[in-house]
Amino acid sequence: MRLATEHDYRRRTARVAEHLAAHLDAPLDLDRLAAIACFSPAHFHRIYTAVTGETVADTVRRLRLHRASGELRENRLPLERIATRAGYGSLAAFSRAFKTAYGLPPARWRDARRPEVPLGLPLCGVNTMSSSTALPVEIRDLPSLRLAVVPHVGPYMEIGRAFETLAGIAGPAGLFRADTATIGVYLDDPAAVPASRLRAEAGLTVADAVPLPAGLGERRLPGGRHAVWTHRGPYVDLEEAYRRLYGEWLPASGEEAADRPCFEIYLNDPRTTAPLDLVTEICLPLAPRAVG
Repeated sequence: MRLATEHDYRRRTARVAEHLAAHLDAPLDLDRLAAIACFSPAHFHRIYTAVTGETVADTVRRLRLHRASGELRENRLPLERIATRAGYGSLAAFSRAFKTAYGLPPARWRDARRPEVPLGLPLCGVNTMSSSTALPVEIRDLPSLRLAVVPHVGPYMEIGRAFETLAGIAGPAGLFRADTATIGVYLDDPAAVPASRLRAEAGLTVADAVPLPAGLGERRLPGGRHAVWTHRGPYVDLEEAYRRLYGEWLPASGEEAADRPCFEIYLNDPRTTAPLDLVTEICLPLAPRAVG
């Protein structure tokens, strides 16, 4: 596949993934999806699978389980209702699929006030917190970053749609390189802003000299000292990591948070990585150390 054709195919399949994320409860209509991608219905699914590495059904299943993981933690809907929304005909089938993906059956996932999977690595010796409160946080000097971004407004768990849009524009523009990092910037506090109004940006790193194509905005992340939590596990557990970062680590660290947003660096691809194996770096900007 020539490079220009590959970029075009990625852009078109990204439109399909974005549509699927926005219509998770709609019946699958491959002819409709083929029309969204502007592919022949006879060849659409083979192309989609070859480009994305998963079938359309795999994409929907993964996204529905991701939604279910959040619904379970919110503790609002009965398990049977969540199983039905995830597309399973029985609670037993849903439980098996959920445990395979997330390592715990749904009921235990819901009841766990804190994740039962380890959230990160031991402390790297960068502060003087006691062992009883030590968390997997290290202080790093991070470089300044220029990002190409797509804005997202709504629940943070739904930012995947913005990342699909980003991929559909950035791929054809040749913005993906071997050293490109995928980053989410989170501008609001979920405890203070209604979920429907939360602001975030799906981004990827780009060099200063690279022009940004239409449809992408720019975000500059200043360099400097950051508290970095290396989180290992499903994205739904990131909320717990933030709670402990702000509620336990920051007060005990002697540090002050800078007046800049947190961001997350995603070190692997959720389309090809089991939720329990996802690695995310949560980066909290810190104020400069006082001199004297």
